[in-house]
Amino acid sequence: MAMQDFLNNVKGAALGAAEIFVPVLKESKFRETGVLTPEEFVIAGDHLVHHCPTWQWSSGEQSKTKPYLPADKHFLLTKNVPCYRRFHQLEAKGQEKIIEIEGDTDGGWVDTHPDGPGQDSSATSAPVMETAQSTGGKAAAGAADSDDDDDEEAGDMEDFLDSGMLDANDPGTLLPTTVKTPSQSAEEEGIEQTRTYDLHITYDKYYQTPRLWLIGYNESRKPLSVEQMYEDFSADHAKKTITMESHPHVSGPPMASIHPCRHAEVMKKIIQTVADGGRELDVHNYLVIFLKFVQAVIPTIEYDYTRNFSF
Repeated sequence: MAMQDFLNNVKGAALGAAEIFVPVLKESKFRETGVLTPEEFVIAGDHLVHHCPTWQWSSGEQSKTKPYLPADKHFLLTKNVPCYRRFHQLEAKGQEKIIEIEGDTDGGWVDTHPDGPGQDSSATSAPVMETAQSTGGKAAAGAADSDDDDDEEAGDMEDFLDSGMLDANDPGTLLPTTVKTPSQSAEEEGIEQTRTYDLHITYDKYYQTPRLWLIGYNESRKPLSVEQMYEDFSADHAKKTITMESHPHVSGPPMASIHPCRHAEVMKKIIQTVADGGRELDVHNYLVIFLKFVQAVIPTIEYDYTRNFSF
């Protein structure tokens, strides 16, 4: 994989240089090609923030500002997105449900919870209620026991104290034990700990589409290694569609990024599918739909709270 990483770095550097010479898109080509102007990116971002307040605009670093974007709206950010499982666990349990788009032979949307809340499941059964007869019998027996207890003479508290029973060692007492730290317990017992991710959406001037960036943390909020993050991504896309690159608006170590080379193509197919159904897809819904189709690449990261959207 070292050679693949090297090629990705070379390609990223070449595209970064080429972006300088690519003019800023001024005229909308959303319906024709699935791309966005910077102004349309901001419109779609405002719509996402309004309907999903976990997302917020960020200005980025002053030295990395772009003249074609508003100073306070350079990229979108959401933090502490949970990642409960590794990708190999989804594969083992077969919990991925791909929602195919007609004519799209690559990927599709993914539903990581096909049998989640609100779905019928044959494995779920209603609790069995006790019959009135059995319940009544237990109640009668309990009442009889209570009557017997009432007939007994109440114990004297002073006699109980004098007997020394209060100081006796109760065999049922829970004795203190050495407490394991969360990391020790997880490592020794094989428990998968919850990870969290910060997600950024930037505007890619070269491809004229949104671009998703990710950085992961363990339960102690310490950054994950590159290999650890790849554990949470689709095996078919890791180190291919997802590469480690420098963030355009924030300094620091490279972040995982979903390459945007096919984003416009996928969006164009979705626009056409909606049009074939007699409806029209507006540009403000772009990022809502974008987050849904990139879920196929990162199905373990549960950021998508926008289950429904209107055209």
